[in-house]
Amino acid sequence: MDLGLKDRVYIVTGATRGLGFASARELAADGAKVIVTGREEESARAAAAELGHGAVGVAADNSDPAAAERLIATAREHFGRFDGILISVGGPAPGSAADNTDEQWRTAFEAVFLGAVRLARTAAAELSDGGVIGLVLSASVHEPIGGLTISNGLRPGLAGFAKSLADEVGPRGIRVVGLLPGRIDTDRVRQLDTLGGDPEAARAKSEARVPLRRYGRPEEFGRTAAFMLSPAASYLTGVMLPVDGGSRRGF
Repeated sequence: MDLGLKDRVYIVTGATRGLGFASARELAADGAKVIVTGREEESARAAAAELGHGAVGVAADNSDPAAAERLIATAREHFGRFDGILISVGGPAPGSAADNTDEQWRTAFEAVFLGAVRLARTAAAELSDGGVIGLVLSASVHEPIGGLTISNGLRPGLAGFAKSLADEVGPRGIRVVGLLPGRIDTDRVRQLDTLGGDPEAARAKSEARVPLRRYGRPEEFGRTAAFMLSPAASYLTGVMLPVDGGSRRGF
């Protein structure tokens, strides 16, 4: 299936590893040009080099108010156009409702919530008919995850923002979509598994709750993200798509 990605230009934030990198890799593999970002310039450039000549690495922090306009300008400078953005943000600090500090909440709000809102809002102002804004959120949008109270508080709010934005920009032909990863085999998930003591036992317990009885692979998530950002998904907007091996029980 031709996704129609050839020569389209996307920004993918948090793309030096994990789900962001997997998504950028699948976009590039289908012919898209990508601006990949990370907090460190060296890691962003290394990720872009791994993706090939159609990728450019840029150091950017999602919490920086100037990041969005700078990234869009970079996309146009290098590739002459801007077709969409995938906003992928590292997970906030784990912890319980009683234990997470005000500072952890403030830091997460700036990076995870307000940073994503700024990026999406700026992209919406710059995109035209056929443009797309994607947000990598979490299964916590639908159901709280134990030990991740900050994520449980912020991700559902971003899903509500995304739906509101989809309603506003839809008449201009711009789509807004969310992806809700469950247990995908990334460094972040492996780190979370260690919080339960024996990581192998924690993983086995988690996999037993997934109908497919395994964690997802980053490339599986990446292919889903590439499809959602592509013209092939041109009638999908305002949706939150679980990528979780069937873990979500509701419709």
